[in-house]
Amino acid sequence: MSDKAFKIFVVEDDDWYNRLLVHTLRLDPEFEVVNFFNGKDCIDNLHLKPDVITLDYRLPDMTGLDILKAIRDIQPDLQVIMISEQGDIDTVVDLLKHGAYDYIVKSEDIKERLLNTVRNLQKGAGLKKEIRTLRKEVQKKYDFAKTIVGESPVIKNVFDLMNKAIKTNITVTITGETGTGKELVAKAIHYNSKRKDKQFVPVNVAAIPADLIESELFGHEKGSFTGASYRRIGKFEEADGGTLFLDEIGEMDPSFQVKLLRAIQEKEIVRIGSNKPVKIDARIIVATNRNLQEEVKKGQFRKDLYYRLLGLPIELPPLRERGKDILLLANTFLNGFCEENEIGLKSFSESALKKLLSYEYPGNVRELKSVVDLAAALSNSELIESADLLFGSDDPLPEVLNEDLTMREYNLRIIKAFMKKYNKNMQVVAEKLDISVSTIYRMFKEEKEN
Repeated sequence: MSDKAFKIFVVEDDDWYNRLLVHTLRLDPEFEVVNFFNGKDCIDNLHLKPDVITLDYRLPDMTGLDILKAIRDIQPDLQVIMISEQGDIDTVVDLLKHGAYDYIVKSEDIKERLLNTVRNLQKGAGLKKEIRTLRKEVQKKYDFAKTIVGESPVIKNVFDLMNKAIKTNITVTITGETGTGKELVAKAIHYNSKRKDKQFVPVNVAAIPADLIESELFGHEKGSFTGASYRRIGKFEEADGGTLFLDEIGEMDPSFQVKLLRAIQEKEIVRIGSNKPVKIDARIIVATNRNLQEEVKKGQFRKDLYYRLLGLPIELPPLRERGKDILLLANTFLNGFCEENEIGLKSFSESALKKLLSYEYPGNVRELKSVVDLAAALSNSELIESADLLFGSDDPLPEVLNEDLTMREYNLRIIKAFMKKYNKNMQVVAEKLDISVSTIYRMFKEEKEN
């Protein structure tokens, strides 16, 4: 049997009806059909990994229910369509309870119904396969040994703590300055843990108004307040079985902190407008750039919530303390930018490398990436010189790379910044950027037309 075909087992003891079902299914060229006349032969061949089984309820050696139970024991996710001459409702209910996908009565319209049912299963199987593939790709992406670049002692200590975090469900608190990669660490922990096949749900607490935080996290019932026109599932329920990442937890309004504490302790939430608690199994990872101990002393953060969240603390070092990790990161960002934008690979000159190491990076890793991306876009050769690295007040494009733009949009923004810097002298700008004046005219014209 082909590994790519959608495989179907037909199990039917009546020779004529067996041939009818096989013929019907083979009308679709994407289906590969194998037929059996008894339950034992079907079960003995489950190693061929069919996608669907059509199963006659009455067979000479076993009942349909017995075969169904055996199939579910061996391959729990395998879909089974029961086919029978009778439509007894109690039998149907019993089979569906034991995991049958559908129950089709032998009748004049069985061909059409069977084909439609199997095609729907095929679509569903395709979606499930796509989801599995996407999850595997995401898990590869967040393999922290590859994603979090660094060899310094401080970052190796972070790796060690992350390895401990992925082995249990312990709450994790990630601290560090803005731009150090707190969410990246949280994702890496999730996608390398036992919960990797479930949702990672990030919530930026600082971005949610105080009067909306309860609805955002716990959800609400229809009609629970003005504007609540439907039931809404909150982030806790969305993260059930997976991980809930609460970023900027130090910004949470003190009035809501007691409700969050109860939800974490009891592992249940109550939607706004409901009295019914909903059990939740979500791992909690929080992050902050604040000193929570200081916030507790100030009365801005509850002491009991602080100790409940602390769990395994992971402190991310600022980039200025990571030594030559700066160069490893810079080269990683440079290669990634060149590949993503399909431009020739570039490298740093010795003077550029020295300049990279001499800067303090108040914006940490995020700032380094912006500086490197901009240098790659501005450089006119394969070698990036120190003059191409623009930091702080030396940068004519302070926030040029803070948004996700196309290469054309980036180019246009760079041209505008240089036009401003050189008092709209188009000839000078063209010389500085090593492009023609007509290119500048054309880009401004296209912008107006769009």
